[in-house]
Amino acid sequence: MIHKTLFIQGITANGKPFRPSDWAERLCGVMASFRPLGDTGDPRFTYSPFARPVVIANVKFVVIDTRLHDLDPKALDFVLNFAKDNGLPIEEACDFEPKT
Repeated sequence: MIHKTLFIQGITANGKPFRPSDWAERLCGVMASFRPLGDTGDPRFTYSPFARPVVIANVKFVVIDTRLHDLDPKALDFVLNFAKDNGLPIEEACDFEPKT
């Protein structure tokens, strides 16, 4: 599987912010225990590197690293189904090489 970075956008089909307002933090809190081998972060206090909340242009997003699938395919399915069930757009990040 090719690893990708996905952005789940917290905007509904009618252009309104998804509610509750802390949806991204809640979703990432549920996913906090999914960590790569050797990760010593405490899931009670830190988010998983595979699912983290961000704010871009005053819009909440959850950034998903699809390597989550390698750890637990059902975990990735859960996050993607959450977005689909709630009508939240999922966008794939584009990769680029910086010019030197």
